[in-house]
Amino acid sequence: MPSTVLVGTQWGDEGKGKICDLIAPEFDCVVRYQGGNNAGHTIVVGDKKYGLHQVPSGIMYPECISVIGNGCVVNPAVLLEEIDMFEGDGISTANLKVSGNAHVIMPYHIDLDGAYEELLGKNSIGTTKRGIGPCYQDKMARIGIRMQDLLDEETFRSRLSAVLDRVNPQLERIFNLPTYTVDQISETYLPMAERLRPYICETGLLLNDLVEQGKTILFEGAQATLLDIDHGTYVCDLVQLHRWWCRDGLRRGHEERRPRAGYHEAYITAWLRPMPTELDYETSQEGRTLTEVGYEYGVTTGRRRRCGWFDGVIARYATRVNGLTDIALTKLDVLSEFDTIKVCVAYDCDGVRYTSVPEHAAAFASAVPVYEELPGWKCDITGCRTFDELPQAARDYVAYIEKLAGCKISFVAVGPDREQTIVRDW
Repeated sequence: MPSTVLVGTQWGDEGKGKICDLIAPEFDCVVRYQGGNNAGHTIVVGDKKYGLHQVPSGIMYPECISVIGNGCVVNPAVLLEEIDMFEGDGISTANLKVSGNAHVIMPYHIDLDGAYEELLGKNSIGTTKRGIGPCYQDKMARIGIRMQDLLDEETFRSRLSAVLDRVNPQLERIFNLPTYTVDQISETYLPMAERLRPYICETGLLLNDLVEQGKTILFEGAQATLLDIDHGTYVCDLVQLHRWWCRDGLRRGHEERRPRAGYHEAYITAWLRPMPTELDYETSQEGRTLTEVGYEYGVTTGRRRRCGWFDGVIARYATRVNGLTDIALTKLDVLSEFDTIKVCVAYDCDGVRYTSVPEHAAAFASAVPVYEELPGWKCDITGCRTFDELPQAARDYVAYIEKLAGCKISFVAVGPDREQTIVRDW
């Protein structure tokens, strides 16, 4: 296969980093094509755990080229922290490449992100407050600062001066926050730019050259389908398209040949509402919760994720929207603790039954899940390495999810380590 696209199919937190890390050795290049350091991918190797926010998962393999594409937004300080972390552990970052067209998260983006959230009050989006949304807003308004701008001091200062003329009045008059000067930001960002200079290149040209050479590319999604600005629930902390991999500089004829694999958790996690299958833990007295069993706390924020039973309606929707060819089902081991497991097969929206995600937000907000109940397996599956080693109830659960999603399940994760993954027909 010339290249493969991996996308999240829910609200994120599906365990994308693990599967990317698992299959990265099969590819010559791994591309992070959207998002910023609001996303966190956890990779477990032996007793070592890495939390990645900017660097693609392919970084674990020195011979693999790791690309941060033009669809991403970059916090230089976070990127340098990760580079230093890997180099300190003896993992080379020599093959890391950063698009000169990727936009830069500035300190005022972070300030505005938090200020917008506070202004919204109870209607706040629940962003990570990392400045992602405001940075993408500037990109779309064509007033953002790109990585290439950091490499020329005169260009950087000129563009920054123009942006601050617009931003400082917002900070001061609307939000009563401190303002910035060109010198103040330059003193911080220009030294970081010098450290990052060797990594910055024209990644679109690089990727096309790799294709011409017959190399294989893995496109690693950072967010998920339901965070998409067009196809998602229209409540998210970034302005991005989950199909931004289409705009990485590769020819469109090439993109149509890409297998597209999606990640499904064996249950749902999210931090946004509405979420039809969300469990109300405050009124539940039925033992440990999915949050506790799965230790569902954000890699980036540390905040507790909201959890719910698997949503087959969303699974079908994600298959259709993304044109999925394969699914990676993660965190199956978390369900081992439960006697019975519920699966949402449809929604009841004010008396109307939906088997696909309602187009109108008001209907989705009122959705009541229609459940089917499956038997649990109540045993440890973390040591299983083939599908046949799983208990029958676990195999039946996987088959049921596969039917609901309308797509074959090629990976089944039974634990956090890269070795705890059953590969089926990939």
